[in-house]
Amino acid sequence: MSTFPLPDRTDIAILRFLMNDARLSNKEVAAKVGLAPSSCHERLKTLRERNILLGSHAEVDLRALGVALEALLFVQLAKLKTEEVDKFVLETSSVVEVRSVFLVSGHFDLVVHVAISDMEHLKSVISNQFNRHVHVLRVETCMIFNRRTQHAMPLREASQHRSHRSTQLPKKRAVSGAS
Repeated sequence: MSTFPLPDRTDIAILRFLMNDARLSNKEVAAKVGLAPSSCHERLKTLRERNILLGSHAEVDLRALGVALEALLFVQLAKLKTEEVDKFVLETSSVVEVRSVFLVSGHFDLVVHVAISDMEHLKSVISNQFNRHVHVLRVETCMIFNRRTQHAMPLREASQHRSHRSTQLPKKRAVSGAS
């Protein structure tokens, strides 16, 4: 099994620009990070091959399409084997109204983000996709009033990361050993 080195500073910069605007062309990304377009293209290809760059997605205003409400469903499952939980998560993620599924710790097992047209639609999704499922013990719902999504990369610049760590961790002293 081959192992790859961690992405370097240039790879991180490429990813950072694409996370902020996935519509950037290879030529635009290359100019922003100071690479030739061919070099940038090779780096993008490698990031895809290594499953670091997984895809690009359009952000759509669902309200303009009649999907006016969003909710979080807190789902408690019966005690299941890991494989059964994984299967339930996979099935849940394929429901068209489901935006995200999170397997979480705590009182509930899943947090499911759904987008629905109205309260009747929400009731139908909960009834048909969750309450009728043999493994679901309970579903609690929280309506989302407002949402902001962060698209920026949640990593500090390498130099910031090192300086942040050095302010929190004491430096190791050299230890001389007797031979």
